[in-house]
Amino acid sequence: MASVNKRKRGRKPKSDPPSTVDILTSTDPSTSTHIDDVVFSVSNVELIEPPPSSTSHRPRRGRPRKIPNLPENSNPENGKPLKVSSPTRRLIDKPNGVASPIVNAAVAKVMPAMDAVVKVFCVHTEPNYSLPWQRKRQYSSSSSGFVINGRRILTNAHSVEHYTQVKLKKRGSDTKYVATVLAIGTECDIALLTVDDDEFWEGISPVEFGDLPALQDAVTVVGYPIGGDTISVTSGVVSRIEILSYVHGSTELLGLQIDAAINSGNSGGPAFNDKGNCVGIAFQSLKHEDVENIGYVIPTPVIMHFIKDYEKNVAYTGFPILGVEWQKMENPDLRLSMGMKPDQKGVRIRRIDPTSPESMMLMPSDVILSFDGVDIANDGTVPFRHGERIGFSYLVSQKYSGDSAAVKVLRRNSEILNFNIKLATQMRLIPAHNKGRPPSYYIIAGFVFTTASVPYLRSEYGKDYEYEAPVKLLDKLLHEFRQSPDEQIVVVSQVLVADINIGYEDIVNTQVLAFNGEAVKNLKSLASMVEKCNNEFLKFDLEYQQVVVLQTKTAKSATSDILTTHCIPFAMSEDLRT
Repeated sequence: MASVNKRKRGRKPKSDPPSTVDILTSTDPSTSTHIDDVVFSVSNVELIEPPPSSTSHRPRRGRPRKIPNLPENSNPENGKPLKVSSPTRRLIDKPNGVASPIVNAAVAKVMPAMDAVVKVFCVHTEPNYSLPWQRKRQYSSSSSGFVINGRRILTNAHSVEHYTQVKLKKRGSDTKYVATVLAIGTECDIALLTVDDDEFWEGISPVEFGDLPALQDAVTVVGYPIGGDTISVTSGVVSRIEILSYVHGSTELLGLQIDAAINSGNSGGPAFNDKGNCVGIAFQSLKHEDVENIGYVIPTPVIMHFIKDYEKNVAYTGFPILGVEWQKMENPDLRLSMGMKPDQKGVRIRRIDPTSPESMMLMPSDVILSFDGVDIANDGTVPFRHGERIGFSYLVSQKYSGDSAAVKVLRRNSEILNFNIKLATQMRLIPAHNKGRPPSYYIIAGFVFTTASVPYLRSEYGKDYEYEAPVKLLDKLLHEFRQSPDEQIVVVSQVLVADINIGYEDIVNTQVLAFNGEAVKNLKSLASMVEKCNNEFLKFDLEYQQVVVLQTKTAKSATSDILTTHCIPFAMSEDLRT
């Protein structure tokens, strides 16, 4: 393997990613040096750091603009007073600078619900995945949230991820109230909070939810973005409704695209319709040189799924998925070879997750014809409202973990089969998140063993880990399924240099395949095997045909001195000690 100063295995991107999605949490300027620590990326979509906090008005270059000497609040066209319904609503671009009466009417209806919008202050302390016995320096961020029924507050999951302390401030108040985090939905990027202090709830009316909006429906986003301390209101319309990539959760769920300007700090803020009902939560925006004002909102079906899941299980259990990879059946020759009739449509199963309930019933090359009675088209879409279609994963996401679904498939012998499948959440071989848990580690003779995860790869290789990480790990990240529910990818993270491990110093981020001839299933099993080993030697078989051999007694006795030298409190993480 390459040394610290050598280039690590992987590919270098030929050019910058074509587009980025910005998570909208505003980071405290005093900790701006730690913004890179919260950068995430999923396939070709990456999160970028929030814009610099120094957004105060700068002097314009050149000659000052001449301003006509008109009475205060007058219309420059006719000199008459200009009526604006809300002091926080900026005028839309019109030749005469007059705000649209339709937009003003929508904002006016939203005004009573604006008192339910709160500012969220969070202090984060992230795990250090490269040095798993430590945590990184804490940093602060601010975002938005809003009050719902049951003395609860909704915000984004990324707004309170790895939280140490969360505080809330109401509109027009100078008091910050300590909040309790009830649940964090990583996949759907939603978090649920509450406040024990009764004073916080005085004078607040909870937000009411509305139905899923239609295209071109007016929406008003309310929150506390960067650029000021007071509440901000921006308006626009719904421009697209489809299955979106949720960058923080590395999942695909229903989402709304809107053209209202939303910026860092808007995270967790509500989007209202023209009736003053909440239709979504602002959570990310698209940044690209060729686009403007493209923001994304978590719609009410996803929000209500999160809330009902919490109320049903007193915890967040997640969104179930159909544990298969499928292929479109748009090619007529492919359909003919699969024995499909002209009136039959569906998608072909390529692979099945061996740990999913579907693996007991479905088979590769089965054609899924329908899900819960809804026919699936050859491109994998299903009908969605009038004149619209959407990916059939939307039907799966409407279910809850443990629910059953009717699946009709066509097998290669033209046999139509009906199955009643119990749905479950899926864990990846290399997980996208550790869900707030600190990383696991085990140290013997200076060898630091840990588990591969996306946060770990990001910590080691930065936001371009998809190009810089070892190819073998990337292949497992993108294409491999777990063969058992407790399977993990165990790697040698680094070697803490000592006399006993001379010659092994350059081993870094290499998978451990076997120990003393026995396959390594997960980190806990490896630690147990090493601790109980009575053989003369400890032999580790690594990826790329590398072998590490250590004398057992010498290795175990040297570990204590190595831990003391590097100020490491324990040879293994707490979850492995219990």
